Amino acid sequence: MAGSGGTNRAFLIGLARAFAGAIIFALPLFMTMEMWSIASYIEPLRFLLFLGFGLVLMIVLAFFSGFETSDGWLDATLDGVIAFAVGMISSGMLLWLFGVFPEDVTVAGALEIIALQAVPAGMGAVLATKQLGDERDENESEQTNEGRAGYFGQLILMLGGALFVGFNVAPTEEMLLITVSITPSKALALMACSILILHAFVYTVGFAGQEERPDGAGFLLTFAHYSVVGYALALACSAYVLWTFGRMDDVSLSLAAAMSVVLAFPASIGAGIARLVV
Repeated sequence: MAGSGGTNRAFLIGLARAFAGAIIFALPLFMTMEMWSIASYIEPLRFLLFLGFGLVLMIVLAFFSGFETSDGWLDATLDGVIAFAVGMISSGMLLWLFGVFPEDVTVAGALEIIALQAVPAGMGAVLATKQLGDERDENESEQTNEGRAGYFGQLILMLGGALFVGFNVAPTEEMLLITVSITPSKALALMACSILILHAFVYTVGFAGQEERPDGAGFLLTFAHYSVVGYALALACSAYVLWTFGRMDDVSLSLAAAMSVVLAFPASIGAGIARLVV
């Protein structure tokens, strides 16, 4: 009985952290005008694909950093579903308090607005489990993660971080203004800068949780296997988010590429941060 009580208490504490993380991490999007209108024009298929993609990422992130120490994919799946539910509840509550919903909005329309916000909120719920936890929780999590976060696991975490940060910028008009004013040479320089910053965040500047280079791996091998591949994931994630939001519809290939490069700058930073905090 005592053990069950301790487990329930740990879960409730983790759930409280999840709600805090959902609000803290997704607050900029809750108060972004462009996010309120996306649900009104996004194509249903793209919308459903994005929700599915977001839920899968929450499950993967939960495998490395769930509400409780995860014993496997079944627990991680449960944590991911709970994180999405936390994202739905926190999004619905705050958007209602902010008076975002139009007076004539239908239940289905309100749920679409809430569900779109629930993806970054749910990811914040998962990530906050570690970031808002105490030192004992972090040590336990690090021991659990150590045997799980292999090369492909690290790449998945980078993808999650790229999506999370890129999602905060993608719907804004400022991103489009930067795109139309950037020159091809500046776009190439921005790509190089993104890769270098990603590498620096993970291996160079000495942040807490910074990665150690794999045994026997020199600078070039590490740079190619993690930093360059990580940026490629951030770039692909940026293009996917822009396509989901309809930003790439009826635009030239060069403009679509430029938009992806611009969005990949914050997304690559998110990829680097994700490997530090998860």
